[in-house]
Formats: sequence, structure tokens, C-alpha cells
Amino acid sequence: MDAMYTVPNSNLKALGLKQNTAMLLFNAIKIYWRTIFVIIYPLSLLPIFLMNNTTAMRCMFVVLLMSGYWVSEALPLAVTSLIPMVLFPLMGVLDSDKVSLCYLKETNMMFVGGLIIAIAIEHCNLHTRLSLYTIRLIGCSPRKLHLALCSITMFVSMWISNTAATAMMIPIIDATLKALEEQGIGQMWEPEDENATARTQDGGLAMGGVEGKRPTKTTMCMFISTAYAAGIGGCGCVIGSGTNMAFQGLFETIFPESGDFTFTKWMLFNVPVMLVVMYVSVLFLQVWFMGLFRPNSKDAAANNVGKEGEAVARKMINQQLEEMGPMSFHEICVGILFVSAILLWFFRSPQFIPGWAEFITKSKIKDSTPALVICMFLFTLPANYDFIYMFSSDENKRPKQSAPSLVTWKLVQQRMPWGLIFLLGGGFAMAEASKKSGMSTLIAEHLRGFADLDIVYVMMISGMMGAFLTQFASNVAVATVILPVLAEVSIVAEKHPMSLMMPAALCCSYAYCLPVSTPPNAIAAAPCNMPTFEMVKVGIFMTLISCSILFAIFPFYAPLIWDLHSFPEWAVTKNATTPSK
Repeated sequence: MDAMYTVPNSNLKALGLKQNTAMLLFNAIKIYWRTIFVIIYPLSLLPIFLMNNTTAMRCMFVVLLMSGYWVSEALPLAVTSLIPMVLFPLMGVLDSDKVSLCYLKETNMMFVGGLIIAIAIEHCNLHTRLSLYTIRLIGCSPRKLHLALCSITMFVSMWISNTAATAMMIPIIDATLKALEEQGIGQMWEPEDENATARTQDGGLAMGGVEGKRPTKTTMCMFISTAYAAGIGGCGCVIGSGTNMAFQGLFETIFPESGDFTFTKWMLFNVPVMLVVMYVSVLFLQVWFMGLFRPNSKDAAANNVGKEGEAVARKMINQQLEEMGPMSFHEICVGILFVSAILLWFFRSPQFIPGWAEFITKSKIKDSTPALVICMFLFTLPANYDFIYMFSSDENKRPKQSAPSLVTWKLVQQRMPWGLIFLLGGGFAMAEASKKSGMSTLIAEHLRGFADLDIVYVMMISGMMGAFLTQFASNVAVATVILPVLAEVSIVAEKHPMSLMMPAALCCSYAYCLPVSTPPNAIAAAPCNMPTFEMVKVGIFMTLISCSILFAIFPFYAPLIWDLHSFPEWAVTKNATTPSK
């Protein structure tokens, strides 16, 4: 019998050492990949301008650097957004004072004003009261409750951040579903299989749910629909999401003479589209999760709670309204100012009649002015009416101290997403530098092949690209990267820039597939333990539905609001700037 071959101990030790070194290296990369990327990525981009040292190529280097950092989030988004303040002046692309101005454009000021109004609404809890009344009005059966939740989240998200709108609805949904389960009418959770409890988020479960439990289809539908409704609702109003504001700012930076972007025109187009997308999506979600049009299915049976179930849900809603008490002076004042802001925005320059701004001055008044006027009232008016008892004969009724204002600066400091303002500013700085350096002209020369394609096909391709990228990166960052490129494509194709830029901007808000796609998804998925795979499946269909509706409506409806069939003169003269050397 042959002797068995034995591996020398020295070889075994060397093999083990190599494996250990490889494992340590892998762990180091896994832990410090952000630092490694921040260092290596710019080095890989150096040949861009070292081989052709023009201002346009130096600008290209900065744009690609910021795009990589934004998409990877190797640095915080807001920190990446400050790179233009450092590199554009140092590389001779744009002066420091000109870069600085990009961070506080009129669009940013409107965004700040809109956010302060939204913070005031959240602070007095007006949005929650409105939500509860709407749910009670529409109905409390599972399908009616789902419709009400989507409708109110959509509406509220038009005026406040998508994240806040989603966070507002989650406790309402959770309390209602728990009440139904406690009465033995509905089921919130299904028994989890033995292996599933060991799964982590990477294996399919969203973090934050009830351990060892998996949600029923109805539970998943209620929770995730609020996140989807927030994203869709954010498209309806300019101040509804950072993506809209990024589009407005970039459009006005690239085409400063356009005058085509107004609050009124945005709403005239986007509100109908928002409503169609929302209610087709509601229909789809109820078919997918709740057995709509499948009366004999298990899903349909689970949602047949009868009048007893509706009564339990209605009791829960009424109980929450009773806990809130009657409408306060604070809520009434904020509500009046909120409605006033909408009217001032809408009738500033409605096009179909002369706007109020024309009667006041010949100077150009834009949407930031009425927004900040309302903010001044929010900081001035008291949150209660104790002041009327100042001269009361009853000493106990006289106020001992001044009442707080409807919103305080301390509150604004705590809740204002300052990083998003820098993010918008960084995008505007990129657009300004691209125009001044001649990079825009350079891109236009390389995109002449698109001039031969039908503009509808280009719209669909760019929109789907935006919708795909936004599943993995910040909506605003994606919009900031792709919209300037689409502006150049529209110039090369000699088409109205709105015909490409607006659909792509809206598609950047259709982030449905992953918990990391957008904060509302994570907020909704966590408490219901929604498997990531389930979100991906329904999210793909939601993305296709939303994009398809937008692509079907835009070519026919948008030309009724903007003159999209002609190439505007302000777009022809946009690239008159001579590229710098």
C-alpha cells in the first residue's frame, strides 16, 4: 500500500498566513471603503485634465468627482456639495464670490421659506388632525382606510417633506391595525418560520420590526403605501420635494432668461399627473396585496372585516381625535397662513389673469417673496390668545409672560434640513461652472447623435435612467447629475428643454424598490418588518406604472401649458458664452 502524501507543516502555515492576510485585507476594505474611495477615486480621474488642461476639462473633473461621491455617499452629501467652493476657484474654473452666490439663489430662499411653513404645520400638529378627519370621512374598512391613508399622505406631502408625511401616518396605521387585531377582526402578523427569525436585513427583513414576526399582506400594503404616496405627492407642488427644487434651480441657472417656470404652471401639469399616478397605484396595490377583483382569494377574505371591523377602526380614529381636543388657536393661525401662502404662490403670475405681483411693482417678484412674507407672520403672531386678557379685571387671567410665536427659531434650527440646502447649492454651482467654463458646449458637441432620435424616445430613456439610479442614490443628487446633461441634449436636438428635464426630474422621485432608496421607504418598512424582496417586487411594478403614466400623459398634456413644439430663443442663446481656456 502506497504511503499517503503529507503536506509539510511549513506549507500549511504559509497557506494559513495568506488566508489570514486576505481576510484581514477584506475586512479592512469593508470597514474603510469610504476612506479608500475618497482617496483613490480622484486619483483615477486626474488624466481627464492632465492630458487636456482646459477650463472645460478641469470643470469636468470636479463634476465627475462630485457625481461619484454623491452616488457612493462615501462623504456625506452636504460635504460633497461644498467641493465647488474649494476646487472651482483653485482650479481656475469660477471665482469664489460667483460660486458662493450659487448657494443662496432665489430657489434656495423659496425652499427655506417653504420648509419653515412645513415646520410650523408639523409643530402645531395640524397635519395629523387633517389626516384623522379625512380617514373618518372616507371610511374605515381596510380598502377605504388604505385609500384614505394614501390620499391624505399624498396631499400632506405636497406641502411638507415626504419623510415627515410618512412619519406622521405610521403611528395612525399601527394603532388602527393593532386595534383590529386585538378585537380578533384583523391579523397584523403571521407566524414566522423557524429559519426566518435568524435572517437579518441583508437576508430580506427590514430592520426595526417585531422579531420573529412577518407581516400579513394587508399590513405591508398599509405601511409601504404611505411611503409611495409621499413620494408621489411630493411631485404635485414645487416645494413638495428637494428634487423639484433642484429642477427649478438648475433650469433657471442654465436658462436664466426662460421665464417658463412658475408655481402655477408646475401645479397645473403635475397635480393631474400626481392624481392619476396615485389612484392607479392604489388600484394596483389593492390588487397585489388585498385581493381586489379576486373575491375568492385568501387576500380578499383577510380584508373582509365587516361592519364590526369598520366600527373598531372608526372608534380608534375618534379616540385619537378626542385626545387631540378641539382645534387650537395655534392650528387656526397656521392653517390660515398656510392657505394664504398657497394663494399667494398660485396667483403671483397665473398667466391666465394678471398676477398680484404686477400690480405692486415692475421689479420681478418670485415665489421666495410670498414664502418669506408668511414666515415673518409665523415668527410674529402668538401661538395662543392670552394677550386679549392683558387688561382683564380678573388678575388670574392676565398673562404673566409673552406667548411663544407660531414657530420659533430654535425649532427651525432643530428641524431644518440644512444639508439639503447645501446639496441644492452644490448642484447650482456645478451648472453655473459648466456653462461658464464651456463644458456644456463640449458635452453638446458629443451628444449630436441624439438629435436624430425622436424626443419621446429620449424622454423615456432618460426618465427610466433617472428612475433606476434613484433606487440606489439620493433623489436630489441623481437629479443634479443628470438634468444638466439633458439640458444639453435638448439644445443639440433643438427641442424645448422642459420636454426632457421635467420627466426625468419627476422620475427621480419614483424611488420604490429598496428601504435605502429614500427615507420614507425605510420609515415604512421598519415597523412592519417588510421583507426587502417583497419591496423590490412591488417596487419594480410601481416604478413601471408611474413612469408609464408620466410618459403617456406628458407628450399630450404638457404642450397645453408650455410651448413645447418650438425651440425657444432663450435656449438658442444659452450657450453664447465662449469657453475659457
